[in-house]
Amino acid sequence: MKAAVLHEVGGIPRYEDFPDPVAAEGEVIINVKAVAVENVDKAIAAGTHYASEKFIAQLPTIPAFDGIGTLPDGTLVGFGNPRAPYGALAEKTVVAGNSFAPIAAGIDPAVATVLGTAITGMSVKTAAGLMPGETVLIQGATGVAGRLAVKLARLLGAGRIVATGRDDDQLREVQAIGADAVISTAVCDDALMQAFADARQDGYDVVPDYLWGRPTEILLRTLTPDSFAFPKPTRLIQAGESAGTELVLAAASLRTSGVEIYGAAKGLGPQTMGEVYGQIVTWAQSGELTFDLAKVPLSDIETAWTRTDLRGRRLVVMP
Repeated sequence: MKAAVLHEVGGIPRYEDFPDPVAAEGEVIINVKAVAVENVDKAIAAGTHYASEKFIAQLPTIPAFDGIGTLPDGTLVGFGNPRAPYGALAEKTVVAGNSFAPIAAGIDPAVATVLGTAITGMSVKTAAGLMPGETVLIQGATGVAGRLAVKLARLLGAGRIVATGRDDDQLREVQAIGADAVISTAVCDDALMQAFADARQDGYDVVPDYLWGRPTEILLRTLTPDSFAFPKPTRLIQAGESAGTELVLAAASLRTSGVEIYGAAKGLGPQTMGEVYGQIVTWAQSGELTFDLAKVPLSDIETAWTRTDLRGRRLVVMP
């Protein structure tokens, strides 16, 4: 079979022949249809992710640990945790019999690869309890997850959506898909603090945060009152860390600001996850929720792996 083969830690996968997987007892062969290549896949291949040792313990190996494919009987499924060295970026892979689940009818395999990202965007409801009419500030709205969060906040009834990002052109695109106002984080600290204050109006009710680091630290400063007050609560959801893994959290940022900080997984359980997934599928099937994808054939993996022109689109490889 053909596969994207990684020969060294930190290298670029090459399109070449690789032995077909053979299923052992309790395993099943998956014919791969679509794989979303995310930053985590590249970090694992580079050896910089905490899970690198697990997924690239032996070389050569095939990167990516989940995707969409068909069972031998043709059933379309989402799968995960292929047996090493058979990752997802190949024509075929092999997984345990309990490591796949059916995909709803009418969902394109490429679209199915990004449904999980949409679940994170639904944390405005599951973690923070967004109510219709509330104001949402999306930190890091120009990326794949952030753009989906804009669309989902609108579908969930947000009254006003403010979006942040570093690129002015991409921020204009985010406005076109539903943001009411945008803020550039590519400014000095004082200017960013003023921008947060100017766009605040009656307050930010829910803040899905894909940035963390400096922009969130400045936001928290903006939300901290200068004198005693009865602040309107702001529910901040920690969902990503593209601007930094840490920040300085002053005591007053929580004591007097009304800020409440949740993890994106708050409120999720087997039942809730099923309900959220079902809603996302319904919106996808009706066309109310759309996904920005950059589809490439597996044969182009070497070029695709290093692309920097995606501009909020998810890279999806089609074997």
